[in-house]
Amino acid sequence: MIFRQLYHMTSGTYTYLLGGRAGGEALIIDPVQEQVERYLTLLDELDLTLAKVVDTHVHADHISGMPDLRDRTKCVTVIGREAPVDVVSMRVGDGDPVEIEGVSLRALHTPGHTAESYSFAMEDRVFTGDTLLIRGTGRTDFQNGDPLQQYDSLFNKLLTLPDETLVYPGHDYKGDTVSTIGEERRFNPRLQVASPAEYAALMKGLNLANPKMMDVAVPANLQVGRGQEDEAHPECAMTAQEVMHGQRPDDILVDLREDGERGREGAIPGSIHAPYGQLTGMIGPGGALRALAGRPGHRLVYYCAFGERSAMAVDASREGGLGNVCHMIGGIAAWREAGGTIEEC
Repeated sequence: MIFRQLYHMTSGTYTYLLGGRAGGEALIIDPVQEQVERYLTLLDELDLTLAKVVDTHVHADHISGMPDLRDRTKCVTVIGREAPVDVVSMRVGDGDPVEIEGVSLRALHTPGHTAESYSFAMEDRVFTGDTLLIRGTGRTDFQNGDPLQQYDSLFNKLLTLPDETLVYPGHDYKGDTVSTIGEERRFNPRLQVASPAEYAALMKGLNLANPKMMDVAVPANLQVGRGQEDEAHPECAMTAQEVMHGQRPDDILVDLREDGERGREGAIPGSIHAPYGQLTGMIGPGGALRALAGRPGHRLVYYCAFGERSAMAVDASREGGLGNVCHMIGGIAAWREAGGTIEEC
């Protein structure tokens, strides 16, 4: 596995890059906007294609690099389903997988620092965001933080992982880079408490100043979605109602979501499955979608979870010479809200 830990000095943020192999896919956790060019250079140097970018929560101390990386690479954006952000490609819940070629993470909902805080676990390591730090824990006094929820996240979820599990936090201000679950259980001063009430009292007594970037970062990090309506080509963007009632007989609905998403949420009846990660090959010369779109009168109607991947799929298709494509704004979430039929997968 390819693994890099990157540091942003100003905010004390750790960003993580993971890849399965040279020439394969990569995933980035908690990118910082100011470092986007650095990430892109490193991806190029390591011969990796960015497939997914993950934020562990809505950050208050830096502006996320998620939207810039999406716009530059057409990658999938991922965050917890509780996050109050406008639009992302994929929302995950507790226990859901986050996968790229050769790398699989398991999402762990670990609220307390914020209501939408997540950690992401692998067999030998866990990326803890701002929930568990090295010899510390994330503050709980803003953004719907809750020390009792954090106690539960720490003691009943993260600390149940094997002692040898490596802990990679979202921040450090002392120069530490990695710890283990066993070390933190034994030596983290905030974990030496006898009860949830004692932990809550400890956290409520910290009296910390607000992050310097909070008033700028939080609003910016709530507005990370890309626009889904194409002003130059308005016919490429359809509402769920328009798809439901205005389909042409030869329209082909194309579901861009992953197998796990389809299993959890179902699919629109009659749609074909073409995972977004395989789109380039499927719309290229000899690809299955290119062949379908080439039939007279046929039109591809892309949809995904919330509309972001389908909008990027339209861009990619048009760039590849396919003009008879459009997408459904808001994805299957909008379809469901409009009363559309869903079938189990």
